[in-house]
Amino acid sequence: MPSAFTCLARPVALAGLVAFVAGCGSSAPVFEYPATRATDHVDTYHGTAVPDPYRWLEDDTSDETAAWVQAQNAVTFAHLEQIPFRQTLKARLERLYDYERYSAPSRKGDHFIFSKNDGLQNQSVLYIQRGLDGEPEVLLDPNTWSEDGTVRLTAFELSADGRHAVYGVSRSGSDWQEYNVLEIATKTPRPDTIEWIKVSSPAWFGDGFFYSRYPVPEAGRELSSANEDHQVYYHRLGTSQADDELVYRDAANPQRFHGVRTTDDERFAILTISDRGTGRKGNSVHVRNLARGATAFTPLIGEITDDTFDVIDNDGDALLVYTNRQAPNGRVVRIDPARPEESAWVTVLAERPEPLDRVTSAGGRLFATYLKDVTGRVFVHRFDGTLEHEVALPGLGTVGGFDGNRDDTFVFYTFTSFTAPPAIYRYDLATRGSAPFRQAEIPGFDPDRFETTQVFFPSKDGTQIPMFLVHRKGLTLNGQNPTLMYGYGGFNITTAPAFNPLRLALLEQGVVYASVNMRGGGEYGEAWHEAGTKLKKQNVFDDFIAAAEWLIAERYTSSEKLAIQGGSNGGLLVGAVMNQRPELFRVAIPQVGVMDMLRFHKFTIGWNWIADYGSSDTPGEFTALHAYSPLHNIRQGVTYPATLITTADHDDRVVPAHSFKYAATLQAAADPGRPALIRIETASGHGASSTAKQIETTADIYAFVLYHLGVTPAGGAQ
Repeated sequence: MPSAFTCLARPVALAGLVAFVAGCGSSAPVFEYPATRATDHVDTYHGTAVPDPYRWLEDDTSDETAAWVQAQNAVTFAHLEQIPFRQTLKARLERLYDYERYSAPSRKGDHFIFSKNDGLQNQSVLYIQRGLDGEPEVLLDPNTWSEDGTVRLTAFELSADGRHAVYGVSRSGSDWQEYNVLEIATKTPRPDTIEWIKVSSPAWFGDGFFYSRYPVPEAGRELSSANEDHQVYYHRLGTSQADDELVYRDAANPQRFHGVRTTDDERFAILTISDRGTGRKGNSVHVRNLARGATAFTPLIGEITDDTFDVIDNDGDALLVYTNRQAPNGRVVRIDPARPEESAWVTVLAERPEPLDRVTSAGGRLFATYLKDVTGRVFVHRFDGTLEHEVALPGLGTVGGFDGNRDDTFVFYTFTSFTAPPAIYRYDLATRGSAPFRQAEIPGFDPDRFETTQVFFPSKDGTQIPMFLVHRKGLTLNGQNPTLMYGYGGFNITTAPAFNPLRLALLEQGVVYASVNMRGGGEYGEAWHEAGTKLKKQNVFDDFIAAAEWLIAERYTSSEKLAIQGGSNGGLLVGAVMNQRPELFRVAIPQVGVMDMLRFHKFTIGWNWIADYGSSDTPGEFTALHAYSPLHNIRQGVTYPATLITTADHDDRVVPAHSFKYAATLQAAADPGRPALIRIETASGHGASSTAKQIETTADIYAFVLYHLGVTPAGGAQ
């Protein structure tokens, strides 16, 4: 492979920072980076001194940080631009993504609502139609809301009478939202505008709705005050936000989340409270009987512990509740708000060997989705728990939907797998049969060219870990197949088999895609999750490393042909394992990662992750965090994988400072023959804010991976 910077020796000078991006005439590429000012800042944790020389990069609003970002992007894009197939690869991704995509319809009265993207629209368009045979009409088109297409529709909820809807708006990928109200008949926005919304869903009741928001931040204290004191309000249509009724506030516990929803019949308002900043994984539940005119919430589950509770629906005056209390795999119980004590609970769905992944209600039925080795199974029950039957799914994969109203006679669901684009099915409650409703069609895509297998391998402690392998049929096990491993492993989130049209650009070039289902996720219930949290977080890294070793031992690939990728908690995963086993991987893509495990809880809502990670404020947990923190375990003199770090300027969930400090530290220690680059997106957040940005970022990641694995795409990039 030619040098990444062969004969491109030219200085890039920006704001006083100079980076020589090449070393012409050398036999190996030489990577030099913008000078990053280091300070002598040191923090002391429980008697341990920990340097933090790049603390100044935490201020992402300063001129010095802005200049650093500009200089880093100049070096990164100089490298990406000289990859000969980058543009043809991007063009291939655009072709793969250019097909009609629909959401499953939802219903209120005789109105059906769904979203559709023609293919390359930056945002999907929301449509409404009267009856399933009606003519679809555009209801909201976010593509008209901004020139660059980065303003998104984040929430949409119709009122019970179908006359109005609340819709949420987010700008440039931010987690902050603004709520607006739409008059359905005229498709006209009303003057109602609600600001400072985060961690909220609108919940209709009568002629208004409940919502959760934060106070307007104090001047000059935006970063420290904007994410504290989460409050619940009620907004009545046609009034000012200033006149909204404060429904619930807990000023004594400013880092708690408070969310309200209403049951389908609007009989109950359900208040859910979590306190993850104190390390508790569960939540409490409080109810307000709206039908009886109650003006206050009363406890259903009064204490916040590590047990989770989620109200599914009401059955008259009783509530159907999912919980993992005394049931790590989950169960459903009926609780009477008049007698909420645990001894009075009635079991509706008992715990099974498989984890209960999701429970929804529609048409007076419960739809229970269980996971069997990471693939979905759906069972239909009456509200008393009586099993009606199992829904016949198209195959092994991921299923979602089955949401609806009490008077539904049919519901919609979606099914997908690694090689099956999402298909929408209609399930009839009377006949108990499913019928295709909409199937995505991707021009030129032949699923029969590819195959998916699930394997199990032992981790370091002997635990059997599942992994999906997706590749072209007829793969030769010669140890030379380029392979991309992906993982997450945290927060009880299941890495499920799901289709991504952009991934086809890798598969058709002979890349093996390996999706690893590590501990810390939700694949096998709460015990599986708990085994990858806090002091047990190293299990997650051991699982991922064991997956790589298995792939090499079974001759799927080799260390020189192996790339790893993960985002957010998965970015932490990539940073940790490349520190622990740098020789095992050739390429690493840590995206929007949690890289500073000692200070993550100091930014925005990072304290919310203490329930999974623990906190450096606690001595024992500090020791565990310090031992694997990606930022703090980079070593001098080590040859790390070719690394492309990605983040974005509007990521207010995992703030870019994590990636900034990590990149500066890695560059200071990196072998100059291997790139340690950071790509910093603008007008985007924790995820891509538009289709165009998603494709551009993916093209750069894939180009970097293929180039540094020594893969030259056939025909440029097909």
